[in-house]
Amino acid sequence: PHRSLRCFPLPPLLRSMLQNISRFETLKLLSEKQVKEKWIHPLEIGDSYLLPLDDIGKENMTVTLIDANHCPGAVMFLFEGYFGTILYTGDFRYSPSMLRELCLVTNAVIDVLYMDDTNCDPNRSIPSRKQAAQQIKEIIRSHPDHTVVLGLYALGKESLLVELAMEFQTWIEVSFDRMETLRVLGLPDVFTTDPGAGRIRVVEQREISFAAMCRWNSEQPTLAIYPTSRPLPLFHPKLHVVPYSDHSSYQELVDFVSGLKPSSLLPIVGNGIPASLSTLLPYKRREVLVPESVQRYMRRLPENWSRSSVKLRRQYVRPNVPKGVVFESPGERPGPGSSSSEDDAMDMDSDCSLAESREEFTFYKILQYSS
Repeated sequence: PHRSLRCFPLPPLLRSMLQNISRFETLKLLSEKQVKEKWIHPLEIGDSYLLPLDDIGKENMTVTLIDANHCPGAVMFLFEGYFGTILYTGDFRYSPSMLRELCLVTNAVIDVLYMDDTNCDPNRSIPSRKQAAQQIKEIIRSHPDHTVVLGLYALGKESLLVELAMEFQTWIEVSFDRMETLRVLGLPDVFTTDPGAGRIRVVEQREISFAAMCRWNSEQPTLAIYPTSRPLPLFHPKLHVVPYSDHSSYQELVDFVSGLKPSSLLPIVGNGIPASLSTLLPYKRREVLVPESVQRYMRRLPENWSRSSVKLRRQYVRPNVPKGVVFESPGERPGPGSSSSEDDAMDMDSDCSLAESREEFTFYKILQYSS
C-alpha cells in the first residue's frame, strides 16, 4: 500500500497553543504530551506558508492563520490551492475585524466555509461577552457575603477571571494545574493556589453538583456560576447559568456569512445550518479535480519519507505577491492587579485573553504517514 502525507492543523492544543510563549517553552510543553519534535512546524498568525503538493513545483497549498477570538491560541485556518479557497473557523467568536483581516490575506471568494455552529439557533439569544460579564458582576454584587465558585473548562475565559479580580479586588483561587497554564499565558498577578485566599474560586464544571453545593453552603454561604451558553439544569437555588460564550451568536454568524459570501457552508459541530443562513450563499460551488501531478506525487511518496523532504516556506501576506523565505522550525506577591498594565485592553468582545495583541500565537502542523 502507498503512503500518503497528511497535514493536521491543530487549533487549541491543550496548553501549547498559548500566546506570548517562546518556542522553547512550546516544545517543552509538547514533549510532556509525548509529541516528537520532528513532527512539529510552528507557524505564526498573519503569515502565509507554502506547502508543495507535488514534486515538480506545479501545485502548492498556502495556509494562513487568523485569530479566532476564542480561547488563548485558537486560530482559523485559510487554505488556498487548486481546490480553491477554504476557511476553517474552528471554535470562534465573530468580530468585524475578522473580515478586514481576511481581505488583507486574500481577495478570492471563499469556496468552502467550515463554520462553528455551536450557537447557530435563531431562537436563542446570546449576549456579547461584555454584557454577559456584567450579568455575572451583578450576581456577585447582590451576594456580598457569599463565596463565589465559577465552573470552567481547563482553558478559556481567563480574561473574565482577571476582570472579576479587578472589579472585586480579590484573588482568584485556582488549582495547581490551571496555575501552570496561567503562568505561561503571562496574565496579571491575580491568581493564587492558596485555599481561602480569595473570594472567587475556579473549579472544573463537573465539580459543581447538588452534593457539593450543599457541602459548601454548610461551611459558608456559597453561590456557583456557570459562564456558558449551554443549557444546564438549575439543580440548586444558589446556582446561576450566565450565557457567557466564546462561540459566535446566531446574529454574529449571520453577519459573518453575509460579509464573507462563501460559495458553500458546512457546519463543524453538526447542529445544522438554518435555511435563513443558506439563503445568504450567492455562489455555486465549483467541482474540484485533484491534479494528476498531485496524484502521482502522493502515490510515489517513499517509505522513508521524512520532514526534510518537504520545505515549508513562509510567505509574506501581500495579495498576489508570493514573496517568501525558507522557514526554519524550531519574593512577596503584590495585591491583585498591582502589576497589571493591560487593564485598558480588556475588551471582552474582541479578545478572550489578556495577552498583548502582538499576534504571536503558534500552531503546530503534525505530519505523519498513513497506510
